[in-house]
Amino acid sequence: MPDKKGSAYGTPASDTSFRRNYDLDEYAQKAKVREAAEKEEAKARYEAKLAGKKYYKPMTGDETHTTARREVIDLEANVGKTLLVPAGAGQGKRGRSAGFYCGACDLTFKDNMQWVEHINSMQHLRNVGETGEVKKATAEEVHQRIIEVWERLQEQKKASTTTLKERLELREEEAAKEREARRLKRQDELAKKKAEKEATEKIKVEYGDDVRIEGEHDEDDMMAAMGITGFGTSKKK
Repeated sequence: MPDKKGSAYGTPASDTSFRRNYDLDEYAQKAKVREAAEKEEAKARYEAKLAGKKYYKPMTGDETHTTARREVIDLEANVGKTLLVPAGAGQGKRGRSAGFYCGACDLTFKDNMQWVEHINSMQHLRNVGETGEVKKATAEEVHQRIIEVWERLQEQKKASTTTLKERLELREEEAAKEREARRLKRQDELAKKKAEKEATEKIKVEYGDDVRIEGEHDEDDMMAAMGITGFGTSKKK
């Protein structure tokens, strides 16, 4: 007769050792820390409201400077699509619901104007780890930026060419630039060799012919190491 107190697997019916055990003290401490942070934030929000200012998330020191947006905002990505939104998922702007959703701020906006204003706001910039301040560019950075814009414009110009004449003109310009680059490279190499030769001559003039220039006597040293002192003539006297 089977044991009524046991289970089909032979373990007591009241055995709950397979369940996960939670450290109540650890989670109680986490709850206290969370409640203290919420109280501190509520106090900061109240003080900002009394001062007539808007509350922003305090900076931690790890934020970076705000930079220009490089990508284009795609406001038509969800046009013609169906999104399943749980009932009661969002209350007002808070939470995710139908519309433009910001994951960093957990807010949803119903129109594109509010969405663009939000991603440019200080609240959003603080939540994504930016200070909201723009770094002052140096002269070199401005020069490099001008070069990048110019190169991009040239690429767009090349892509827009359609006639054979325009393509031949562009090819001629590219060939002229390549020739100029090769000419400048040759000039640099000749100037470098000339400077090395002048430095070698200067050393010989200052210290005489007994001075050893690096690489000048490598062949003689190799012949001496092989026991070859020189090559005699084959003529008989």
